[in-house]
Amino acid sequence: MSDAGPVVLGPNQPDRFYRGGARITAFRAGTADGAEPRNAEHRPEDWVGSATPVFGTAADGLTWLPDGQLLRDAISADPLGYLGPQHAQAFGTSPALLVKLLDAGERLPVHCHPDDPFARRHLASACGKTEAWVVIDASPGSEVHLGFREEVPADVLGGWVDTQSPAMLAALNRMPVRPGDAILVPAGLPHAIGAGVFVVELQQPTDFSVLLEWESFPIDGPSDGHLGLGYGLALDCVDRSAWDHDRLACLRGTASAAQAGPVASVFPAAAGPYFAAQRIRPGQGTVAADPGFAILVVLSGRGLLHTEHRGDLAISRGMTILMPYAAGGSELSGDCELIRCLPPDGAA
Repeated sequence: MSDAGPVVLGPNQPDRFYRGGARITAFRAGTADGAEPRNAEHRPEDWVGSATPVFGTAADGLTWLPDGQLLRDAISADPLGYLGPQHAQAFGTSPALLVKLLDAGERLPVHCHPDDPFARRHLASACGKTEAWVVIDASPGSEVHLGFREEVPADVLGGWVDTQSPAMLAALNRMPVRPGDAILVPAGLPHAIGAGVFVVELQQPTDFSVLLEWESFPIDGPSDGHLGLGYGLALDCVDRSAWDHDRLACLRGTASAAQAGPVASVFPAAAGPYFAAQRIRPGQGTVAADPGFAILVVLSGRGLLHTEHRGDLAISRGMTILMPYAAGGSELSGDCELIRCLPPDGAA
């Protein structure tokens, strides 16, 4: 097992079909990671610590380490050093997690992601794509669209997709969001992030999306929106059930920006089989963590990351840091706030 230490990750912004990216550039401004964010109109996502390629490509979206090696290859060569024995036993050489910074420069199209059973049956993948968002910035009046208000028959959904009917977006719940909100998005749930919303996104490590809407976006939905399955099959992964206020409330996390305490879990318990996140504010104290693979996103301030085997690292707003198991236990201190993104518990 190697003695790898924390790795400060530079921007990793693959081309996407929707607009955004300015907030990523502003967020990362001034970080000493040796690379500049890609300030382009169609770079709305920054894939952090990624061993997952963009769907349909061999390497787009994969993280390159500062030594010129792909993170995916480094993990494959040393799974115990990066992931630890418990994780490696449960998930092999997969981090079992993908973290993104996502800046919606425009409303995303309505879409959904397949769940694990669907992905195993039809996509030759061990997992689908449940995801969750931590809102770190949002324009006034920002919102997300999440789940149908009433149950939608299969033929009605198919008709909406065929005709690209605006009734589909109108049928979704509209949920206002503001910085500090945390929302779990189960696989299958139709959703769209609204313009002006900037999030840290945790997700299962795939890039599977079924587009239900594509009109006005530079993408050919009938050809590229169904994962190569055809819409006759792809629409089977959509959750067409009704999501009322109480069901939606269960998707919200409990760790608001105003919550007291140096460490707080971010997402509801239902996220546990897929990933976890902690909001950390050391304040006047120190926050300790056991050895383990994690991605740190520093939201504000400055602090110090001390690791058992690899010494100290100064941290500041906009930094994204890969924590390998081999770094050992760690301590965070300083006037800062960060999100610690974790894969699922390998013992679960």
